[in-house]
Amino acid sequence: MKLEELNIEIISFIEDKLEEEGIEDIEVTSESRLIGDGGVIDSLGIVELCLFLEDKASDMNFEFDWTSDSAMSNSRSIFASISTLSKNFLEQSSK
Repeated sequence: MKLEELNIEIISFIEDKLEEEGIEDIEVTSESRLIGDGGVIDSLGIVELCLFLEDKASDMNFEFDWTSDSAMSNSRSIFASISTLSKNFLEQSSK
C-alpha cells in the first residue's frame, strides 16, 4: 500500500464520520491535524479511526500499535496529522 492511498482512505473515513455528525464545512487533507487545536475529529473519532486501522492491519497480517508512549506524546505524536499517522502505519506494516 502506498502513502497516498492510505491518506485517501483515512480522509474518506474522517469525512464519513463528520458527515454522520452533520459537519460538512471542514476541509480534510493529508496535512489536517488529528489532535489538539484544529483537530478535525474528536477523541471518540480518533479511537474509531484507530480501530479501523487495526482491522486494516489485520487484513495486511500485522498488528498496528497506536497505544505507545510516542503515539500519545504531544511533541512527536503519530496523530499530529493524517500524513503522520499514515507514515507510522506503513512503517509498522514493513517491520
